[in-house]
Amino acid sequence: MVQSAIGWFCAAVCVLMPALSMNEARAGSRLVAVSGASDLQQQIKDTAAKVIPAVVSIASTVMVKDQAFTDETLPFGLFKDPPARRQYGQGSGVIVSPDGYIVTNHHVVADAVDVEVVLADRRQYKGKVVATDPRTDVAVVKIQATNLPTVPWGDSGRLAVGDFVLAIGNPLGLSRTATFGIVSAVGRADVGVADFEDFIQTDAPINPGNSGGALVNIRGELIGINTAIASPTGGSVGVGFAIPSNMARAAMQSLIKTGRVVRGFLGASTQDVSPTLGKIFHLPDVKGAIVTDLQPKGSAEKAGLKRGDVIERFDGHDVMDSGHLRNLVAAVPIGSKHRLDVIRDGKAVQMELVVQEAPKDRPKRSQSAVAEAAVSQHPLSGVVFDDVTPPLARQMDLPVNSGVVVTDMEEGSLAESSGLQPGDVILELNRQPIPNFATFQRLADPMKPTDLALLLVNRQGTVLYIPVRSE
Repeated sequence: MVQSAIGWFCAAVCVLMPALSMNEARAGSRLVAVSGASDLQQQIKDTAAKVIPAVVSIASTVMVKDQAFTDETLPFGLFKDPPARRQYGQGSGVIVSPDGYIVTNHHVVADAVDVEVVLADRRQYKGKVVATDPRTDVAVVKIQATNLPTVPWGDSGRLAVGDFVLAIGNPLGLSRTATFGIVSAVGRADVGVADFEDFIQTDAPINPGNSGGALVNIRGELIGINTAIASPTGGSVGVGFAIPSNMARAAMQSLIKTGRVVRGFLGASTQDVSPTLGKIFHLPDVKGAIVTDLQPKGSAEKAGLKRGDVIERFDGHDVMDSGHLRNLVAAVPIGSKHRLDVIRDGKAVQMELVVQEAPKDRPKRSQSAVAEAAVSQHPLSGVVFDDVTPPLARQMDLPVNSGVVVTDMEEGSLAESSGLQPGDVILELNRQPIPNFATFQRLADPMKPTDLALLLVNRQGTVLYIPVRSE
């Protein structure tokens, strides 16, 4: 078997290079491999040399007030405000225009009273914070200079897992540092860094001080702004996150133009599709966003969306979850028209959405219901419901003055294990509206222990589905 394998190798090589001996052919194979590695190494070196001059160090100064203390020299032990002290921070930034516009993170320059920018060639400038956006953790800083080196924008939408990337910045105060790795994942959300998250994950080492620095592809194009790491120690363990260039660029352009980020808005609350909800709504995949509530005269309502609709695609792109849908809508121009592919009652329908501008105060993000417990009893056993009255609404701080509310529940009950909570206002039971307790009781009483109780609840302004069923 070994001889056969060697013979095949020899035959293949001899066809391509008939004049080579076996040893020469093997040597040639090694030369090809070494040559390929050498080419990659040279490309990495060329990319680093091209990008490093356009990555800057940002030192910020913030005035911090400590907690007031009691001064025993003052009468009656009056509190005395301590003087404000200076607190210094260090980060990175990327020059994206020759006239001095720099993209960095919001958290690098937030509340800064002084910003100093140091270029790779050690020139120093006073930086002015043009505007910041904490929702994406993007900020724009301007320095008074011309003919500056820049990093060209790349298209983060074309990234794929396994692509080579370089992270360039000033980790731990060490300027002009480049690290190399791959794209480990794309579309990371729920990291807990910003409201709008669509992170690129990379194993290229990122450490404190890299924030705001460049993540570039092998061609030296800016495809991300380094932002955060996941680490039990505070140092790099190979899990770093960067804001995609497409999101960062759109935020930067809006910040420069208007001083804030103008975003599109769906005008509806949505909820992720869990495996249980996927079965209940007869969905082919565990993805999409379930509409749980609509804002009057909002984009979604005008498009014809209803509660219980599952948005599967946006302009032909699969919608993975609520956060993904929100990012897609937020990124498009105000007033633009888009096609929604929706599943309603098991049937596929299409709608046209005209995107409105997001209000300044966004509603809370919907949260997914937790899995239900396996208990053989009436699905709502152990839960106390009551009609909502104005006094009860005031007492429980409810968002409505009518309907049916959960006032108490037994610990360990099926409903509690499913995620139902006291204070939840029941809007629907199994897709039927619940205006009062009599209607609720009429629908709930005939239910068997194995029946599904699909509750649509209002929880302090957040509307979500909670399936309760004994499996």
